[in-house]
Amino acid sequence: MFLQLVDGFYLPGSYPHKYNVGDQLSVKVNSLTSIDTEIPYKYYSLPFCKPLEGVKDSAENLGELLMGDRIENSPYRFKMYTNESEIYLCKSNPLSADEFKILKERIDEMYQVNLNLDNLPAIRYMRKDDFLLRWTGYPVGIQVQNVYYVFNHLKFTVLVHKYEQTNMADVIGAGDGAELITTTSDKSSTDVKGYMVVGFEVVPCSFQHGNELLKNVTTYGKYPSSIVCDPSTVAMAIKEGQPITFSYEVSFVESDIKWPSRWDAYLKMEGSKVHWFSILNSLLVIFFLAGIVIVIFLRTIRRDLARYEELDKEAQAQVNEELSGWKLVVGDVFRAPNNPELLCVMVADGLRILGMAAVTNFFAALGFMSPASRGALITGMLLFYIFLGVVAGYVAVWLLRTITCGESRGWFSVSWRVACFFPGIAFLILTILNFLLWGSHSTGAIPFSTYLVLLLLWFCISVPLTLLGGFIGTKTPRLEFPVRINQISREIPAQRFPSWLIVFGAGTVPFGEIFIELFFIMSSIWLGRVYYVFGFLFIVLILLVVVCAEVSLVITYMHLCVEDWRWWWKSFFASGSVAIYIFLYSVNYLVFDLKSLSGPVSAALYLGYSLFMAIAIMLATGAVGFLSSFLFVHRLFSSVKID
Repeated sequence: MFLQLVDGFYLPGSYPHKYNVGDQLSVKVNSLTSIDTEIPYKYYSLPFCKPLEGVKDSAENLGELLMGDRIENSPYRFKMYTNESEIYLCKSNPLSADEFKILKERIDEMYQVNLNLDNLPAIRYMRKDDFLLRWTGYPVGIQVQNVYYVFNHLKFTVLVHKYEQTNMADVIGAGDGAELITTTSDKSSTDVKGYMVVGFEVVPCSFQHGNELLKNVTTYGKYPSSIVCDPSTVAMAIKEGQPITFSYEVSFVESDIKWPSRWDAYLKMEGSKVHWFSILNSLLVIFFLAGIVIVIFLRTIRRDLARYEELDKEAQAQVNEELSGWKLVVGDVFRAPNNPELLCVMVADGLRILGMAAVTNFFAALGFMSPASRGALITGMLLFYIFLGVVAGYVAVWLLRTITCGESRGWFSVSWRVACFFPGIAFLILTILNFLLWGSHSTGAIPFSTYLVLLLLWFCISVPLTLLGGFIGTKTPRLEFPVRINQISREIPAQRFPSWLIVFGAGTVPFGEIFIELFFIMSSIWLGRVYYVFGFLFIVLILLVVVCAEVSLVITYMHLCVEDWRWWWKSFFASGSVAIYIFLYSVNYLVFDLKSLSGPVSAALYLGYSLFMAIAIMLATGAVGFLSSFLFVHRLFSSVKID
């Protein structure tokens, strides 16, 4: 009875903000980024103008810190729906030798300046060969005939749309959490004409200001001469010992773009037909493997079982001597593998990673982790992974008790290993990469305070939850094996082909299912493109799980048919080996698609993050393959009636 109907629904981090005419708009700056080095730097590491009130950091979440975002205030200020031109900003100090050197390096490495207005990144349009290209941010400068020029004059265009009143009750925080929107209870404000920011465009120019004209001009004053912003020409050459003058202009344009559609320019991704082609290709692979599985179950296994059950005991004993294939390993198929604790830990961690990916992808597909909420995706992944520790601890202990025929001792040790195995690998890789970023003075380096937060989340939340799941696993009935295990293991016949060669070759099948989507993801991460087709990704993830299960099942059956009862680890790596091909594809992407990536630090960062991704995928896909094979083997030998 207390519910009220509303006119619209807004996802977290995407509430509209009403600005009245004349209200001040403040531009914020983010880290300088480049696809040439992949090492972000602070905006004020270059001799740009600083705000009069001093540089202040905006509120940052954990995901922003891990992604290297550093949001700070800037000296650029506008008044809503008030066009301004020839606005003088500041003149820098004469460039020192170090500043001159760093500025040239940033121009050579194609660093981009990233600005934000009302949580919208500045976007730059450029026409080339009848194509309209979109870029977020603008370059620091450009080199022309061995002379370096800096873009010191910015032409801003702010697209606005008339504010549309809704029946939203109470006060709701805006996208960046710093402002408040008008509510229906404030009737006096509704009479004032208001606007919403629906677009933020920038055109960078290189303009040579006259020193004589700057003598009596103060900050935010009007430059006494006309400034013509022509992006096709450059004039402001940087020289050691000489200052740089900065200025800007802004114009407001009323647009038909409505507020819910203002992110369309950033999220528009080409190639939807390619995504559908990838899904169709995956479906064909799944149907082909499903046909093989059906043949195995319906024709081979059911025929053998039906023939076996029709015989009496004496005939069965006589047939046992003549049998071959999977029926001969009935007394060894459930023999515990080598390092069963490690296998249980890897399966549990893989299931945890898979669950995190599925839940995160599901909410992202619904729009809850849009780019409007910076860092929300990484933060969500981290939190989901932590709370799924209960599931990981439970699976590890339950699986170990099943393999060891009910032995509950050592559950604490296994749960502890689950809590530390993959997080420990991730912590080691990220720490090594962090030292490289620290040495480069990059904002991508995780601050020490953030390290402490991550350690607290790990040992104070993740570890206890994993131990709790392990304790619950000791109280749950284990899965009973349907056949008795022989005391002496059966000798495995010599194989015509190396079994591990077949296992690792099986990873090519799931890799073929995901490599198209993998290309878009890699382009999003390393080429600065926005990835927002989580609906496609969620479908591909489901298809990947099905393909991994089918591949592992077929490989396991093949090994049992040649009387190889050591299927445990092989079923894990039959699907987990896709990580090898993903890492090799990453190397190929580095060589052929990231040709501009320069410097050993950049290459080390790329390979380090690629290795981290490959390990996570190996654990997730390996867990799917093992669990599907385990259930298959258990169901298969449950049908064998033998003493």
